[in-house]
Amino acid sequence: MKEKPKPRIVVKVIRERTVSRSGVWKIAYADFVTAMMAFFLLMWLLSSTSASDLRQIAEYFKTPLMVALSGGETENTSPTRINGGDTDLARQSGMQHRVPDLDAAKRELALGEARKLGLLKERLERAISSDPSIKKFRKQLLIDITENGLRIQIVDDKNRPMFDVGSTLLQPYAVEILHAIGRLLGDVPNRISLSGHTDATPYQGSERNYNNWDLSIDRANASRRELIAGGMDPEKVMRVIGLASAVPLDRKDPFDPINRRISIIVMKKDAENAVVQN
Repeated sequence: MKEKPKPRIVVKVIRERTVSRSGVWKIAYADFVTAMMAFFLLMWLLSSTSASDLRQIAEYFKTPLMVALSGGETENTSPTRINGGDTDLARQSGMQHRVPDLDAAKRELALGEARKLGLLKERLERAISSDPSIKKFRKQLLIDITENGLRIQIVDDKNRPMFDVGSTLLQPYAVEILHAIGRLLGDVPNRISLSGHTDATPYQGSERNYNNWDLSIDRANASRRELIAGGMDPEKVMRVIGLASAVPLDRKDPFDPINRRISIIVMKKDAENAVVQN
């Protein structure tokens, strides 16, 4: 009997190709680096942009698309800033118009001026104490702060007058003091007022009609020249006046030598404005 042929079984093994995924993380890292670069660029642009430009950029993103395309009013171009269309900026209810507090600003300015003058007073006192040539005349220097500014007074002593009797010629020690004060006032922005004072003793000179009023203003002008020689800017001087014996330092004794003095005032801004207006 003839044998039947046996069926052949063919087994094919199909091997799947394994795809290497080793490069995927590189793509993710590149995306991350790009995003970080964009972030840092954005931060740099924001930090280098002025406040007004930032407000304009913010206004651009707040503007609706239809308004931008049609050319309508934005928040900055609208005639009113108050929601609801209320144009009465003085109303007391709802959104109100802010009025700057001018009184508070003036008070803050006055406090700042007072602080600066206080520091200048301390500088002057330290300079006088550290300069042996001036320290010995400390009793003839009166420094205080008045309503008009910082006042520096150089007064006569019974045995040590600033000027020769009835003259505008300054003694050498007075010149040293004025030069030192001129150096210290050189970097002060305030303007300067100078006034000369005499005691009540009548002028004994021979010039016709020349009296204590003329003498006091001439002495103040001589002091002005020495302040400038010491380093003070001539443009700082705003006023030079002579008051004779009209404003004595010692009201009980108008003949006291202390009434003969030169008064230098580092003026506050209000005092400067008052001089300009007058």
